[in-house]
Amino acid sequence: MSLFLKLKNHIFFQVSVILFLGFCSGLPLALTGQSLQAWLSVENIDIATIGFFSLVGLPYTFKFLWAPLMDRFDLPWFGRRKGWLILTQVLISVCLFVMSSVGPMADTKTFAILALLVAFFSASQDIVIDAFRTDYLSTEKRGLGASMVVLGYRLAMILSGGIAFTWADPNGNNWSWSKIYFVMAQIMFFAAIVSLVFLPSLRILKNQNKTSAKKDILGFLALVVAVVVGYQLTVRLATPVSEKLISYFFSADNSLSADLKKWSDLLGTYVGILVTVPLAWWSVKKAKFETLVVSLENYFSVKGAVGFLVLIILYKLGDAFAGALTTSFLLKGVGFSSAEVGVVNKVIGIWLTIFGSIFGGLIMIRIGLYRSLMVFSILQLISNLGFWQVAVAGKGAWGHFDLPAFNLIIVSLKETAQVDYLLLFAVALENITGGMGTAALVALLTSLCNQKFSATQYALLSSLAAIGRIWVGPLAGVLVSSIGWPQFFIFSVFMAIPGVFLLYKMKSEVKNLEVVQGSILEYD
Repeated sequence: MSLFLKLKNHIFFQVSVILFLGFCSGLPLALTGQSLQAWLSVENIDIATIGFFSLVGLPYTFKFLWAPLMDRFDLPWFGRRKGWLILTQVLISVCLFVMSSVGPMADTKTFAILALLVAFFSASQDIVIDAFRTDYLSTEKRGLGASMVVLGYRLAMILSGGIAFTWADPNGNNWSWSKIYFVMAQIMFFAAIVSLVFLPSLRILKNQNKTSAKKDILGFLALVVAVVVGYQLTVRLATPVSEKLISYFFSADNSLSADLKKWSDLLGTYVGILVTVPLAWWSVKKAKFETLVVSLENYFSVKGAVGFLVLIILYKLGDAFAGALTTSFLLKGVGFSSAEVGVVNKVIGIWLTIFGSIFGGLIMIRIGLYRSLMVFSILQLISNLGFWQVAVAGKGAWGHFDLPAFNLIIVSLKETAQVDYLLLFAVALENITGGMGTAALVALLTSLCNQKFSATQYALLSSLAAIGRIWVGPLAGVLVSSIGWPQFFIFSVFMAIPGVFLLYKMKSEVKNLEVVQGSILEYD
């Protein structure tokens, strides 16, 4: 028993735990994002509908709303954090299993709800993992822990993204996406078992929370009611009104064509969201959801708080537009094979993102936060032109090289496959600059958090950082169906400009953060 306790306290064991948790966090993300796009594309779902499917990721943008609840309460028997972790992993597994049984063509609405649930439980798992890492590691090990989480996260995305694409390719394993999601459900269930058996239980601290448990529960229930009301307002009011407005102003006979119907659905959806968010905030304040309200009020008391929120949303907006429908663009818009997209965009691309993040971090040490944010934002803007070149020139414009057949047990390629040089260039440019931009953005988020409320505030800021990735999908899908791929990527370049301009306007505020974080962000 003493040997086991020594093992649990050894740094190798602790690093392995954090690496495993990072893997668990990253696995579901592609399954509600790029891999989901691939499945919908293979099933010939139209591009506008695929764009709307990006909204299943909305829980990632609102996880700060229930993060205080998971921080405030612990499930019995497993100790602090561990019970929530096991529960969310089991629920992710169950939803993936049901998704594999339903499929998008048989029942699109049910399939979308299941994907939404996967994203909700995945976002909840992320909340627990971030908190577990903070509680589990001592201060001097947290830097290493953060690196291990990112590594595990990216390795999982290679599995659920790149390797999954090769499984789906006829030249690979030739599996259906239904079978792939079934395998992912099994992997997630196995992860829950590993968590149950091997993860250490954290001690529950007495009297660590001073807020009222009753008020927090009532506050969360008020939040749920507000979301339900907001959904009903969207379906019963915002969508019908948007249909009438669009048909009145843009249709000669007051009828809706297929294209106009997509624009009216888009308008109704965004109006519904814009109504639901303030309604939810009003509800939690009225119900006195103290853990959430106190944390958020503390953030908004900081000078420039609103400006930073807008900057966080805009900073990667152009990047989000370009990447919103990348998988559908490469598979259907250009005609690359699943294996080629998987190897280049999902395996090589992710490693290039890791390289970009590390390289960006090294540059930040040298030139500081503000200058890094500015340089990286301009590079991200330029990188969107890579996919524009792919859209204009097409497959094979720069030639290709042959990827030989291989068999690595978990993934194989039956015959030699072609890898397009132009695709490789565009993916490399986008992922390296995107990784650099992400590193700078994470540094900005960390600098803005008050240590007293770091869990909820970081959940808030990281949620806002995900808004572009989630919310632009419906608009991206409708735009592509209306103006085509080349014009869409040019549009994405222009969407990056407001973030660059706002960053320039907030130069002094960002540089003030460098003074606070001087020991980390020193520069010449």
